[in-house]
Amino acid sequence: MRYEIRIDGHLSERLAKAFPELDHVVVPDQTLLFGQIIDEAHLYGLLARFQSLGLLVVELRRLPE
Repeated sequence: MRYEIRIDGHLSERLAKAFPELDHVVVPDQTLLFGQIIDEAHLYGLLARFQSLGLLVVELRRLPE
């Protein structure tokens, strides 16, 4: 399953490295991360990582295959 995760603010390169399984692109005032998420456990692990780093998830959506 491919997902897009929208984060509030610009993610630094250092923080982006905390998510090696995801690609990212910076857009005005936000960062989009996207990539393959294997299963529900992987998704919840990513969300926990965002929270532990103080990142605000603005939107999470599954992309068409």
